Amino acid sequence: MHIDLNAFFATAETIIHPEYEGKPLVVGGIGRRGIVSTANYEARKYGIHSAMPTYKAKELCKDLIVVPGHFDLYAKLSDEFFKYVATYSPIIQVASIDECFVDMSEPLSKVKDAEAYLKELQLGLYNKTKLKCSIGIGPTKFLAKMASDMKKPMGITIIRKRDIARMIYPLPIEDMFGIGKKTSPVLRKLGITKIGDLITYDQVTLKHVLGRFYYTCMDWLNGKGSDKIETEEHDPKSIGTSRTFEHDTDNYEEIKLMIKWLAKDVSNRAKEENKLGTTVQVTIKTCDFRLHTKSVTYIRPTNDYNFILEQALKAYDKFKFNEPIRLVGVTLQNLKSKEETQFQMSLFNYQTYEEENKTKLIINDLNRKMKKDVFKRASEVKK
Repeated sequence: MHIDLNAFFATAETIIHPEYEGKPLVVGGIGRRGIVSTANYEARKYGIHSAMPTYKAKELCKDLIVVPGHFDLYAKLSDEFFKYVATYSPIIQVASIDECFVDMSEPLSKVKDAEAYLKELQLGLYNKTKLKCSIGIGPTKFLAKMASDMKKPMGITIIRKRDIARMIYPLPIEDMFGIGKKTSPVLRKLGITKIGDLITYDQVTLKHVLGRFYYTCMDWLNGKGSDKIETEEHDPKSIGTSRTFEHDTDNYEEIKLMIKWLAKDVSNRAKEENKLGTTVQVTIKTCDFRLHTKSVTYIRPTNDYNFILEQALKAYDKFKFNEPIRLVGVTLQNLKSKEETQFQMSLFNYQTYEEENKTKLIINDLNRKMKKDVFKRASEVKK
């Protein structure tokens, strides 16, 4: 099962502000440089979508409600969402703040009417949290993901392998998971307008256009692909979260807004686990599905939101290319329990540690002002 919360940020705002119900609303930055993070379904009717500048969204809808993000609220509701899903099956792979893959093999094997059972799950979530979701069922993650995208909001779709040609092939090429805004215009120029055209088109040319993704794509469309649910280990050495954008984006303000939420989620989860970390890693996935990572390591272990956010933005700024990205993730690494960290600190000369840390803070401040790494301690200079 792939279960996806519908317009999550916007729905969360409506939960605490019932007066927004039925009105066009976006969550995003306010001001000339602000961008839309999430648009509710009423706003989408005006052509408003994520990554759109907020001022343009207002031009499309003069009555548009614009609210800034409330990250604590989203974290709380996201946690309630995952805990609710776990009452149906504990085998969960969190894909991002508002979606997950779930192994439903055992629960569904015990019921006669699968769709009625899933409807009960869906309505139970709404009654408990007021969150709306779409559910997709399939033998692979790809098919489950495609199924959950088909009917929104509050849809339930089941796709079997024998249904692929009937249900997947006729869809527009843009609806294919993995085909982004950068690739779909190229495919359309070749005459590939529907997903099924990928099967019948000249495969040599297609391999050249899609690169390594070609083989993954063909596996998916032939009912193959991963069905493995990757659950987190009980005592994690890292805590991370990621989110796929609704549209591939190179908008720094949109990416920064997402990193803020992700850093908040990571901080909250680390505090719940009573963990502190010394490395913040940022992961991005480009539109050709390549993963890239950058990290920042520091001296003093922490789970503080503002510090994690600062390091995450610093890590993101290390990426040198400007192509659109489809996913961004933030991970706190090298975790230790708070008690273990306090014990280790007591073994060292605390005064020496504090002096070194102050020096590092001064150096970081100077480098930020210079906008590049000019200063460092002599001990850090390579011979």
